[in-house]
Amino acid sequence: MTRILLGVTGGIAAYKAADLASRLCKEGFAVDVVMTKNATEFALPLTFQTITRAPVYTDSFAPIEDYSVEHISLAKRADLVLIAPATANVIGKIANGIADDLLTTVLLAAHAKPSVICPAMNTQMWENPVVQENLARLRARGWNVIPPTSGVLACGDEGAGRLAEPADIVEFVKTVL
Repeated sequence: MTRILLGVTGGIAAYKAADLASRLCKEGFAVDVVMTKNATEFALPLTFQTITRAPVYTDSFAPIEDYSVEHISLAKRADLVLIAPATANVIGKIANGIADDLLTTVLLAAHAKPSVICPAMNTQMWENPVVQENLARLRARGWNVIPPTSGVLACGDEGAGRLAEPADIVEFVKTVL
């Protein structure tokens, strides 16, 4: 069974990641979910646990139930890495090799895997040259970037920044695999 590591970061679009996880499971993928601390403020780990029928990983220092070096074992068993939604913060961390939480540590260990990142943020942040430079660095390292769509954002602004539709992300993942 093909295994996808789904990284969920802390933006309002995290609620769409639950739909994405559900769609991936319905397509027959096994899904390991790693959530940042900020993501857990927008969506509950229990939601993802119920959808994927698997543990959800949120903490580098959680008690160990079966001994494995979690960030390494998660990276090794993934066939593809998918970050959705990806905040500007996490994009910057990945592009610069910063590993200060479970998700970014796993990503450093999974550097040889096919990787897909789906940015979601306010238009002003999306258009910031630093964010675009960080995405260019990721593309140069082989990351596939699914750009955000345009529409009304959570803050009321209108423009690019909405997470791509979960159905479109799933179709893209299938083409990468």
